[in-house]
Amino acid sequence: MSKYDALWAYIQNDGRHSFKLTFMQIQEIAGIPIDHSFLKYKKELTDYGYQVEKISMKEQTVIFKRI
Repeated sequence: MSKYDALWAYIQNDGRHSFKLTFMQIQEIAGIPIDHSFLKYKKELTDYGYQVEKISMKEQTVIFKRI
């Protein structure tokens, strides 16, 4: 079980090919703030059929893409 399981399930259920979420949206969905550990945990997302395409620290957004 991962601390980002709720986020991964949300992304998988979304179904779009590619989409962007803000850090604030991720925090609301996951129930925890996004932090540096996200870089480690993002590898789990491939089990849900998606990958992190881009993380923008300036815009505070993450783009997710279906694989």
